Amino acid sequence: MAISKKLSDELEKRRTHALEGGGKKKAGDRHAKGRMTARERIDALFSPGTFQEFGLHAKHRTRHFGMEKKDIPTDGIIVGTGFVDGRPVSAFSQDFGVVGGSLGEIHSRKMCHALDHAVKAGIPIVGINDSGGARIQEGVGSLSGYGQVFYRNVQLSGVVPQISIIAGPCAGGAAYSPALTDFIIMTREHAQMFICGPEVIRSVTGQVTTMDEIGSAQAHASVSGNIHFIADNDAHAIALAHRLLSFLPSNNMMDPPHRIEPDLSIVDDPALDELVPDNPKTPFDVRQVIARLADDGDFLEVQELFAPNIVIGFGRIGGIVVGFVANQPMVKAGTLDIDASDKAARFVRFCNVYNIPLVTLVDVPGFLPGVNEERRGIIRHGAKMLFAYASATVPKITVIMRKAYGGAFLAMCSEDMGADRVMAWPTAEIAVMGAEGAVNILYRKELAEAEDKAGKAKELADEYRAEFATPYLSAGELMVHDIIQPRQTRSAIALSLRGLMSKRETRPPKKHGNIPL
Repeated sequence: MAISKKLSDELEKRRTHALEGGGKKKAGDRHAKGRMTARERIDALFSPGTFQEFGLHAKHRTRHFGMEKKDIPTDGIIVGTGFVDGRPVSAFSQDFGVVGGSLGEIHSRKMCHALDHAVKAGIPIVGINDSGGARIQEGVGSLSGYGQVFYRNVQLSGVVPQISIIAGPCAGGAAYSPALTDFIIMTREHAQMFICGPEVIRSVTGQVTTMDEIGSAQAHASVSGNIHFIADNDAHAIALAHRLLSFLPSNNMMDPPHRIEPDLSIVDDPALDELVPDNPKTPFDVRQVIARLADDGDFLEVQELFAPNIVIGFGRIGGIVVGFVANQPMVKAGTLDIDASDKAARFVRFCNVYNIPLVTLVDVPGFLPGVNEERRGIIRHGAKMLFAYASATVPKITVIMRKAYGGAFLAMCSEDMGADRVMAWPTAEIAVMGAEGAVNILYRKELAEAEDKAGKAKELADEYRAEFATPYLSAGELMVHDIIQPRQTRSAIALSLRGLMSKRETRPPKKHGNIPL
């Protein structure tokens, strides 16, 4: 016997109503502003026909403030699973068109289901945030809902990749869920993320500010460092999520999606010989080096606008997914400051958790000197890099291109910090400090007595550099494993990676280390 037409029609009626969300008018308003609806974002994320929804017929249970008469389709959030480039992914998308995407008890439970399913299935989670915040009518229940989400974000951390897209407002406590995830993508025009808005700041502190200064994508990408990517619009944000997922494993027990070919091509790249200037003080763009090393020049830079004196991101070398960490001589001479240390340390820890080998390119004159850096805790922040690299057990390959001075040399994954393979170019300078600084200390008396102080200082610096800062001295003491021509770098790294894919290294049993936060 066929199913009753009445029952079938009732189901289709309810589904149609729920699928309409906030209705055609609100959808039209969003389209007029060049924005997607919550459901269109989900459709863009997943391959057609693969999305399986959870909680389409969800209903809130609030009976105060007239809420008993209010219909809230899907309780303002779309949740489910689907496939992205053939791999399963869990996701949620808050629907601002339905009561502002506000979070209440059922809304939270649906979000938690997406997170719980991700960890049970061992698949990434993508959360699209577009919400007016807590549903005030539900009182402390909405606060509890946020707490349950935060708790799960922490439980998932280091187990499955978590990606957040900020595509609208994300204010107050709601901002902490994305902050607990691995990567945040924020749209340029229509998204805001903040704890206290301009009016609250003005009323409490008297400070006058704007949303652009505290809550815009530009501010978070370049000043606070809270986000990792700026997207031009919703479609671009989804595309960035796709590209990011293409480098990441589904969970911490799997390898990244390598594309290893049976035969490894060993070919020199003469273009690398031309990238580094003769003068060691002349800056060059390290991203050009990365482009020569990465397969087809495909490099996804992370946090491009924040602490640009260090460059981080994903690529492949010989088909193997790697995380690049590189000093950028074009900015602050590539020195490590507080923000650069934080940026690099967190990226190293992410790569280690998800079995992504690390390639470190070194041209560092030291930690940034200055009263402000010292008072703000450069010691504590710089120690994060030491902690991150020393605790990482993934394959670690270091290439010393030019300067590698003092503690910053160690912080950029030296042999003593656990690097599996350390290579240096003939241009490398490895020493406790730069030649000029060393000469001022070691030859203070000679310089004071010299008639031509500048000429004498240069002469002594050149002698010091040739004898004590040469890579051959470090190679002789096995702190550098080999000295190679720049043109050989890509092949040398590719060979090292192939040989390290079976690397297994353990640490003493413990709950976790106590990183100097």
